[in-house]
Amino acid sequence: MPETGPSGLADTVVSPSLAALGAAFGLSAALTLVMLRNTGRMPADRPNERSLHRRATPRGGGLAIWAGFLPVAIALPPAIGGWPLWLAAVGAVAAISFVDDLRGVPFGIRLVVHVCAAAIVAATMLPPAIAPATFALAVVVLVWGANLFNFMDGSDGLAGLMAITGFGAFAVAAALAGAGPLATICAAVAAASLPFFLANRPPASLFMGDVGSVPLGFLAAALGMAGAMLDAWPAWFAPLVFLPFLADTTVTLVRRALRREPVWRAHRGHYYQRLHAAGAGHRGTLAVWGAAMAACAALAIGCLVLAPARGGLALALALALHLIGFAAIDYHCGKTSARSP
Repeated sequence: MPETGPSGLADTVVSPSLAALGAAFGLSAALTLVMLRNTGRMPADRPNERSLHRRATPRGGGLAIWAGFLPVAIALPPAIGGWPLWLAAVGAVAAISFVDDLRGVPFGIRLVVHVCAAAIVAATMLPPAIAPATFALAVVVLVWGANLFNFMDGSDGLAGLMAITGFGAFAVAAALAGAGPLATICAAVAAASLPFFLANRPPASLFMGDVGSVPLGFLAAALGMAGAMLDAWPAWFAPLVFLPFLADTTVTLVRRALRREPVWRAHRGHYYQRLHAAGAGHRGTLAVWGAAMAACAALAIGCLVLAPARGGLALALALALHLIGFAAIDYHCGKTSARSP
């Protein structure tokens, strides 16, 4: 990895292309405005057993993110080997997710598409002589990343802010490492996510839908691994940046599995959902999780610049603080239930 300590910082920092970022933001903003003016023609997300909203809200806003990002990603020089195949894989994940938003797609079909897309990306990213177990693990991580982001897209503003914060942190790290093309790609995702976030912040006028959340998670996992393989950042960096989503989803699903509850079925057991139900609402939940996102991104960048060897320790500390926060939510929800008639 290039020198990123204070003494070598000035020689390694590169700036993402401002023209690319402006194009990503502008294209996304344009489609977001079109969607907001034509909400009656869009699929509606109606309240169900998992949702935290009380009225039908148009979904599919994730299309604006890809309308901003994909043209820029196609026009830019490849940031990663096999980049056209990456974009095809992301496009396939987005396409099946959009169909799911429109009329529903069986879980098995969606999973097959996710696994095939993950296998394509893993094959282009990993060395040809890689062990089969390592290849399979990479596929699992990519599929888990796609579904993880989707599970967390249930409260106004959360997924959009995580995209801005997470891919923004990736862009900063890549810039510090002198990886200009990778920095621009990551920054373009963040820039394309901003207009949607402005429409999705509480009270949301537009939902992301699976077409936004699933490919975003897939791309976050893929770029996280690719950055580590390119020595743009250490292996601990991406998990620390996305820890607010990673910790909530993983702990929640482990708890459900231990209780022998069906982990694939819609539920309201995530910690962000429980905090919302305990009285925080959409604004309070976004404030708490947004603070965690900012703190994790700042900690990751700080460790990368000042003490990269301590990154693993920082990740463990951040995870411990998340677990303490989850325990506090458990305690508060338990007291609230005890007071309920």
